[in-house]
Amino acid sequence: MQRPEDAGLTRERPFEPKRTCLLLIDTQNVVWNPDVAARLPWFDETVRSTVLPNLQALVAGFRHAGAEVMYTVMENLTRDGRDRSLDYKLSNFFIAKGSWDAKVFDALAPGEDEIVIPKTSSGVFNSTNIEYVLRNIGIDTLVITGFLTDQCVDHTVRDAADRGFYPVCVSDACATHTAERHEAALKAFSGYCRTLTTAELLERLPGD
Repeated sequence: MQRPEDAGLTRERPFEPKRTCLLLIDTQNVVWNPDVAARLPWFDETVRSTVLPNLQALVAGFRHAGAEVMYTVMENLTRDGRDRSLDYKLSNFFIAKGSWDAKVFDALAPGEDEIVIPKTSSGVFNSTNIEYVLRNIGIDTLVITGFLTDQCVDHTVRDAADRGFYPVCVSDACATHTAERHEAALKAFSGYCRTLTTAELLERLPGD
């Protein structure tokens, strides 16, 4: 099947702040912490030097523009995790409700009235009411960031496109465990979204 980029088409559209949401996927302690840093030095360095500063800039820019900022976190809804997807159970993903692991990084702490959606599957559209929430707010453009590029970010991009949203992936505001996996994922789902850098996105986002 021919994708738009192969046909010379463009996915460019103007951003309307009131209809645009910055979605930070799984920017939480279980994903990046001292133990993870010790095992995955490239990932740790990328988060520290690039992804975290870019996410902070995006959050500040969206808040200034009056646009929605929303978070997802992997987090059980029950104490024993019985609500988890079969994949999470088989993968031994158990993030206790209300735990430190489930908490958003302090450096990206949600604002008082910003939404944090717990999920128990890789695709946030599959295990939460996020679509209902976004429709209620009037969002049609979803700016997707966070972790991991080739897992939960990938799911979100494709599912958002299929559900009639306009997905935009910020390539230097997401990451996975290796550079090769990150680049391969960006290329694999590029036909389903617009891809911009942090600087390019902020240049296009009107202020309030």
